[in-house]
Amino acid sequence: MIQLAAIPTTAPENLDKKEIREKTQHFVKRLGELQRVMYAQGKYSALVVLQGMDASGKDGAVENVFNDCAPMGLEVVGFKKPTEEEFAHDFLWRIHKHAPLRGKINIFVRSHYEDILIQRVHKWITEERVEKRMQSINAFEELLAYDNHTQVFKFYLHLSKEQQEIELQQRIDDPVKHWKHNEGDWRERELWPEYMRSYEYVLNHSSIPWTVVPVDQRWYRDYIIAKTMVERLEQLELKYPEMER
Repeated sequence: MIQLAAIPTTAPENLDKKEIREKTQHFVKRLGELQRVMYAQGKYSALVVLQGMDASGKDGAVENVFNDCAPMGLEVVGFKKPTEEEFAHDFLWRIHKHAPLRGKINIFVRSHYEDILIQRVHKWITEERVEKRMQSINAFEELLAYDNHTQVFKFYLHLSKEQQEIELQQRIDDPVKHWKHNEGDWRERELWPEYMRSYEYVLNHSSIPWTVVPVDQRWYRDYIIAKTMVERLEQLELKYPEMER
């Protein structure tokens, strides 16, 4: 049973920051190499879910971890409030059409879990519907994994409430970050305990497990994500196709 309060949001104290950054660059480069083989082979795909509270560093993770990947094999999708057309369909309709093609890595910055998390916190859906949606999400991810050779990576970006306040304040103080400022983020912050309970529900009821990533120090976030992906992708039978004769 995952209890977020028992998991640190910071890197272990004995780690050498410089050494970890060097290892991260190795993993980032290796991820780029593996992604190119995956794209050329066209057998496997990967879905990367980045989920976390506001200011947990989802965009930064994309920029830092995937910057050596080839653009043609990479797609980043950010899910916001559904449109009227999307509301008229089942909640997974807009998600499924962004599932990765074989050979590609698709990154969800926020994801299908928003339809459990934020809606549950604000009590826009019942607990019964939350459970049904969780079952549908598990079935959806298992379909991708077992029917389409998709490696599903799910990263919960574990941010402390104290660090979130620092990050949100920087969006006010730093002119370069003004575009990120949203008063709604501060209002959602008041619901922190409810969000933590909802995240724990998701983490403990997913059939495909999550990686909980401490993100108060962003260099450690990048290391964990890159390392996790490389180690799993290296277990696949990735190889360039032979030249046709």
